[in-house]
Amino acid sequence: MSKLLFILFEHAAGYSLFSVKEFDEVATLLPQVESSVTDISKFQSVVKLNAFQPFRNGPNSLDNINAIAAGELHPDLQSFLEKEVPKGKKKVQVILGVGDAKIGAAISDTLGLSCQHTGVVVELMRGIRQHFSSFIKALTETSAGKAQLGLGHSYSRDKVKFNVNRVDNMIIQSISLLDQLDKDINTFSMRIREWYSYHFPELVKIVNDNYIYARLANMIGDRTKLTTDMEEPIEEIVMDSAKVKAIFDASKSSMGFDIGAIDLISIQAFSRRVISLTEYRKSLAEYLTSKMSSVAPNLAALIGEQVGARLISHAGSLTNLAKYPASTVQILGAEKALFRFIMSGTVNIESKTGVSYVPTSVIGEHLKQQVEDRLKFYETGETPAKNLDVMRQAVSEADNAKGEALKAQKKLAKKEKKRKLAEMNGDPNATLDTTNGDMEADGEPEKKKKKKKKDKGDLNDSAATSEVNVTVEETTPAKKSKKKKNQDEEQGQENETSNGDDSAVKKKKKKKDKEVDETSGVDTSLNITAEDADASAKKSKKKKKSKE
Repeated sequence: MSKLLFILFEHAAGYSLFSVKEFDEVATLLPQVESSVTDISKFQSVVKLNAFQPFRNGPNSLDNINAIAAGELHPDLQSFLEKEVPKGKKKVQVILGVGDAKIGAAISDTLGLSCQHTGVVVELMRGIRQHFSSFIKALTETSAGKAQLGLGHSYSRDKVKFNVNRVDNMIIQSISLLDQLDKDINTFSMRIREWYSYHFPELVKIVNDNYIYARLANMIGDRTKLTTDMEEPIEEIVMDSAKVKAIFDASKSSMGFDIGAIDLISIQAFSRRVISLTEYRKSLAEYLTSKMSSVAPNLAALIGEQVGARLISHAGSLTNLAKYPASTVQILGAEKALFRFIMSGTVNIESKTGVSYVPTSVIGEHLKQQVEDRLKFYETGETPAKNLDVMRQAVSEADNAKGEALKAQKKLAKKEKKRKLAEMNGDPNATLDTTNGDMEADGEPEKKKKKKKKDKGDLNDSAATSEVNVTVEETTPAKKSKKKKNQDEEQGQENETSNGDDSAVKKKKKKKDKEVDETSGVDTSLNITAEDADASAKKSKKKKKSKE
C-alpha cells in the first residue's frame, strides 16, 4: 500500500497545504532531507505547494491562531482541509503532517484523517518555514514579516487582556511597594533624626512620630529663629499645646550647636522628600484598600486588606490562594523558618506560622464554640450566631487578653527591679517574704542555734542567740553586736519589773513545759534552751545589782 504525505503549515498570512513527492523514499532518507533543507532548489524537488487560503482580516487571523493554540479545529481550517485534502483509497493511504499533537488529534477526531507530527515531518516543516515566501509569488519577505509582527502583537495583547490574574498582579505589586516604602521611610526618618539632632537634640524626646518630626524639622529650620508667630502652624502639626510650649522652651536652652545655612537647606530638602514619601504611602494604602474591596471583599473583611494582600502575594494569585488547604495558608510567609525547622527540628511557634499568625487562643476557642453551636442547630434547631459577630467578639477578647498579659508582665518587671535594688542596697527585708517560709520549713535556724551555743559560752551571748532565732535572724551579722547591747538593756528593764512577779513567771514556765511535751523533740530543745538562757541572764543581772 502506497502512502501520500501532505503537510499542513499555519502562517500569519493563512493556511497552506504541501504535498511530499515519493514519501516512501523520503522517509528512509532523513539525513539527505536534513541537508537539502537549506538549498531551495533541492527542497522544491521534494515539496510542492498544493493550496493556500489567506485569512480575511486581522481579527479572523487572531481567532484562527487562538483556536490552534488551544488545540481546537477552527471552521475555516476544517473547510480548507475538507476541500483540499484528497480522501484515501483502498491502495493509497493519506497522511497529514501537522506541527502539534493537539491539533492533530482534533483533526483525526473530526475528519478521520491519519495525522503525524514526528519523524521527517519536523524537518520538512522547518524547510517550509524557511522558504515559505519563495513558494507564494504574491507574498514577499517584507509583507510576511509585517503579517507575523502584527499577528504576534495582537495575540500577546489578547492573552494579557484575558489574563484572570491581571488584577491580582496590581495587588501584589502594591503590597510589595508598600512594604518597601515602610522600610525606606523608617530608614530615612532615623537619618533625619540623627542629622537634625546635632542642632536641636531635645526635639527627639518631645516628638516621637517620624512624619511629624520631619514636618517640624522642615518648618523650624534654625531653632534660634523661632518666634511666637510660628506657634499656630506648629500647633497644627503637633496638635498639642503642651508639646508646642515644650518645643519653645527647649529651643531657648538647647544643647545643640549652631548649623550653617547650606547644611540646613540639605536637611530641609531631605525632610521634604520623606514627607512626600509618607504621603504617597498613605495614598497607596488607600488604593490597596479599594482594590482589595473590589477583588477580594470577603478576604479583606475577614483578615484585613494588607494581610489579605500579603497572602495573595505569597500565593501568587487569588486563584492559587483559594485552592490552598488550611495548613498551607498557615505557613505562607514563613517558608524559610519552616525549612529551618524541618532541618534542625527546633524553632519557635511564631516562626512556623506566616503573616496570618495570631498569638492567642481566644479566636480558636470561639471557632470551636461556633462549630458546636452549628452542630446543636441540627439537633435542637437553635440558630447559631453569625460569623461576623463571633469574630468581632473574639478579636475584642483577644485584645483585652493581650492588654492584661502586658500589665501582668509590667508588674512582674517592677517587682523584680525593686527586689534587685533592695539587694544592691543591702536591705535585710528584701528577701524576707520569699525566704521566711523556706527557712522555717528547712529547720536552718535550729542548726544555727546549736552552733552558736557551742561556740559562745557567755550567758548574754546565749540570750542573744535565742532572741535572734525567734526573729528568724532578720539582721546581718554586722548588726548583731549592736543588737546584743540593746537586748541587754531591754532585759535589764524587764528584770526590774519582774522581781515582784516571780509567781507569774513560774506559771508561764509550767505552760511552756506543757507545750514542750506536746511538740516534737526538736521544738522542745529549742524552747528549753531559750528558757535556760533567759533564766541565766536574769540571775547574772540580779548578782550585778546586789554588788552595786
